[in-house]
Order: sequence, then C-alpha cells, then structure tokens
Amino acid sequence: MKKAKRASAAAAKPAAKAKRKTERAFPRLRILIGDGMVLGPGKVDLLEAIGRTGSISAAGRELGMSYRRAWLLVDALNHMFPDVLVTAAPGGSHGGGAKLTDYGRGVAAAYRRVEARARAAMREELAPFNVRVDQD
Repeated sequence: MKKAKRASAAAAKPAAKAKRKTERAFPRLRILIGDGMVLGPGKVDLLEAIGRTGSISAAGRELGMSYRRAWLLVDALNHMFPDVLVTAAPGGSHGGGAKLTDYGRGVAAAYRRVEARARAAMREELAPFNVRVDQD
C-alpha cells in the first residue's frame, strides 16, 4: 500500500520546469513630434520607398497601401518638419512623380540611426534575461 501512495504522490508533483527558448525582440520606435505628430517605422519605410521608386503610388503599392493612404502620410510628413521631405509633381501626360528631398533622406537616415542605437541598447540591457535582439 505504501508503494502505491508514493507513486500517486510522485505523479501529482508538477514536472520540472523546462528551460524556455531564447525570446526575440526588436525595437518599434515612434517619435512624437509636436502635438500628436508621430514619426514611426511605417512613415520611414514610405520615405525610403519613395526614394527608391520616385513615385508615391509605386511606393504605396510596394508597401501594400493605397495611393490615398500613402499621399496622406506624405502630407503629414511634410507638415511635421520645418522643411519638405517629399516633393511631388502632378501626373498626367508628362508623367509626374515624387522625389525624396535631401532633407527627407536625412530624416529617414536619422530615424534608422536612432533605431540602430535602440537595438544596441536593447541587446546590452536584455542579454542577461535570455532575450535575443534581432538585427532588423
């Protein structure tokens, strides 16, 4: 009888805690500028896509957003800073297009540098807690 009680008591004990896998982390920075204006990864992705494609509509398509959404984000970006980040020429028979200004390129690059510094700080601070910070 004693053996049966021991076996059931052992079965009732919780299993030893398994070691958890290393968790992954990455920064998703949002920089508040002024009253309610936010510079974040989506807007910076859009700026970079406009720089690559030379077009708001092509950049929007590349990122899976409508032209209207892309245009509204560009308008918000152009009102967020003292200088223009994107210039646009109307379409029509002569084409059109958009151009990322040097100022806009600088804003996007500064955001990516802040993101890289945040990633480095996270890597340093979270290492003791078994958290791996992704490269990008």
